Amino acid sequence: MPRAKKTVRSTAAKRIRLLIATRKGLWTLTSDLARNAWKIAGPLFHGHIVHHAVGDPRDPRTLLAAARTGHLGPTIFRSTDAGKTWKEAAKPPAFAEGSGRVVNHTFWLTSGHASEQGTWYAGTSPQGLFRSADGGATWESVDGFNKHPQRKAWCGGDQDGTPDGAKLHSILVDPRDPKHLYIAMSSGGVFESVDAGADWKPLNKGVRADFLPDPSAEYGHDPHCVRFAAGHPDRLYQQNHCGIFRIDRPNERWQEIGATMPKSVGYVGFPMVVHPRDPDTLWVFPMDGTTVWPRTSPGGRPSVYRSRDGGSSWKRLDQGLPKAQAWWTVKRQAMTADARDPAGLYFGTTSGEVWGSRDEGRTFRCLARHLPHIYSVECA
Repeated sequence: MPRAKKTVRSTAAKRIRLLIATRKGLWTLTSDLARNAWKIAGPLFHGHIVHHAVGDPRDPRTLLAAARTGHLGPTIFRSTDAGKTWKEAAKPPAFAEGSGRVVNHTFWLTSGHASEQGTWYAGTSPQGLFRSADGGATWESVDGFNKHPQRKAWCGGDQDGTPDGAKLHSILVDPRDPKHLYIAMSSGGVFESVDAGADWKPLNKGVRADFLPDPSAEYGHDPHCVRFAAGHPDRLYQQNHCGIFRIDRPNERWQEIGATMPKSVGYVGFPMVVHPRDPDTLWVFPMDGTTVWPRTSPGGRPSVYRSRDGGSSWKRLDQGLPKAQAWWTVKRQAMTADARDPAGLYFGTTSGEVWGSRDEGRTFRCLARHLPHIYSVECA
């Protein structure tokens, strides 16, 4: 009688790993699925500014990291062995010679459609869009955006219009259609393409731009983060400099959902995280939206706010977080969720701490301290 085959289980499936990109390198935090004990490792790319590090949902062994290095300049590193070894891109994102534009850094990385193995998108500062078809080894300009006749007007010229530099971010690929794309720009607004980036149109109706002469302008807005609702790509949520918004396509107008936030806290923030399964649940991390810069938590009392009804109401979640004299905040890529049940929620702070929750934000505890200023936290 033949012996039964031994079942081989993936060790990666038994772990949760967070990629922590910082001002001075890349760290990882790893735990088993119980999320009780966490082990920190790093740094990789020590001393380099790592703006974003992400895993490939199509291949758990592939990781990409966008870095600004002292000697190589802005570049992208790739790993195909779950982070054991890394190789620099042979051709990182760069504007065409003679264009008068130079990439300061790659700010955002997004994997392509599930049907397009090896495809990636990158957003840069100043605002540029690039695509790779070979797993991140070489990058080409998406000329439909970068050379669009309206690009300069959309972006407000070629000057860095925000305090930390203009950025193209929140690159979203419709899971039903690889040609259907969304991007967001600070500054510029949200834009949509239905032809794989060959042409674009603004999607900003209903969003306020209180800092412009015309607050309802077609473009020139300052979205901070845009996300698909879980399992519902016709719904998008947006954390904006001037509010929190939601749109349900095919509608062309965003609805404000941040007006019910407490007046003492306000609606300004950078990150937005959606629940992995529930399209009505999302989390934001408010910051002081007055003239304070760099940003801080409101009143030195940081908190996550959660909505379970698509933004109609919000609840403060701060159990375990500092009650006073905590003046850090959270950048737009520095908050994420895992896919466990209940979902884990994680964020990294501008003071180098990583906080985590095993119960969807009801309670938090500090997972790591004393890291450099954190730019992004992603669950790989």
